[in-house]
Amino acid sequence: MLTYILDKSTKRTLTKQLYERIKRDILTGKLLSGEKLPSKRVLSEHLKISVITVENAYEQLLAEGYIFSRERSGYYVSQIDTMWVAESNTTHHIGQPSAEKAEDDLIMDFKTNRICDSGFPCTVMSKIMRQVLAEKRGLLEPLEFCGVKELREAISGYLYRFREISVSPDQIIVGAGTEYLYHLIIQLLGRDKCYALETPGYNKIARIYECNNVSYKYVLVDKEGFSAEHLKKTDAQIIHISPTHHFPTGVAMPIKRRQELLHWAGESEDRYIIEDDYDSEFRFSGHPIAPMISLDAKKVIYINTFSKSITPAVRISYMILPEELMEKYKKSMSFYSCSVSGIDQYMLARFISEGYFERHINRMKTRYRAKRDALIKALKESSFSSEIEISEEDAGLHFLMKIKTDMCDDEFCQRAYQKGIRVAFLSEYMQGFGEDEQHTLVINYSGLEEENLQKAIKTLARVLER
Repeated sequence: MLTYILDKSTKRTLTKQLYERIKRDILTGKLLSGEKLPSKRVLSEHLKISVITVENAYEQLLAEGYIFSRERSGYYVSQIDTMWVAESNTTHHIGQPSAEKAEDDLIMDFKTNRICDSGFPCTVMSKIMRQVLAEKRGLLEPLEFCGVKELREAISGYLYRFREISVSPDQIIVGAGTEYLYHLIIQLLGRDKCYALETPGYNKIARIYECNNVSYKYVLVDKEGFSAEHLKKTDAQIIHISPTHHFPTGVAMPIKRRQELLHWAGESEDRYIIEDDYDSEFRFSGHPIAPMISLDAKKVIYINTFSKSITPAVRISYMILPEELMEKYKKSMSFYSCSVSGIDQYMLARFISEGYFERHINRMKTRYRAKRDALIKALKESSFSSEIEISEEDAGLHFLMKIKTDMCDDEFCQRAYQKGIRVAFLSEYMQGFGEDEQHTLVINYSGLEEENLQKAIKTLARVLER
């Protein structure tokens, strides 16, 4: 849905403002050729403006050739070359405030999922680095294409002990971040495949597929996760999911749905499931949920990263390939060098194998649980506690908070940002299925600074007061 803030206090008419914003989105490629625009009635209700205003804006765009109409169907974006357009001070989009604030000017950032500063194991890492450099073992030798053997063995052992995954180190490929691994998977499986992505979901994944000229379809995530019923209506051969803890909804996929997806994958040789297990270590209630690869190692490509558990600066992720795909990878893609520094790999191998990683995770879970509890307590004791509903707080580093307000999500984001609070709504992650009607905030709390918490809560109260 097109979401804009139109300024009724200026001399420029609402028709002119709406026309300019849609035109800008067409020229910059945010609205794609052939994309259908919302009906005049739907857009007028969404933006809380008259149908005549929308109709006049559409007619101007139609006259200038930016859009075209189909009888009894609606308005569509014309085929136009995209071009750079200078940003004006009046163009805003959800999650993109008009002027960036310095981090020091923010009271609280609930949108960015940052690592807790006090939790990084500097002392241990420094000690391990000195040991690795002193021993020089392997540092002067070429790296294996799939990563240092010691690290792959350490990862294999950790997965067996704590994630119920039994896998050979020879099936593990180490890479510099999950985004790099996605590129490798696309080359391995082929650009002629159609991929199915989650909506709502992590927006960057679609952009990676677009950059690789790969076709993809969005599949709805419902209360049980990735919809198998909706998937079957597409021509997708590969699905990209996060079943253990979905971002941003927080849903953990039940076994019945997992079995449905595995059954779908088993119906064809060229079907696979990419399982992103990105923050599985942080579960605060009950036992860790076993990943899908533990149910079927032949159809699941498992991906995980140390960016959430240690720090994004480490830039070490890994994937597990089914044996058949690993053989294919060796034959066709093993000429790629490992993209992670050998020193970093040897350090991480020792950090895991000597038990430091497990102890680090336990300490971080304690810290993050305390941050979460403090935030939820403050919200429940706030002046607007009766206007909110919190859910999905038992796993991962974010939770959802429905909030009663007559503001659209974009307006709320802008008002909050102007007062020093950065927030994001579930609607920001929706693609192709309309917008979330519940005004659901995605609250990231890993970087929470508790000394600013009460000030942040009072500021949110003022935002709601309008």
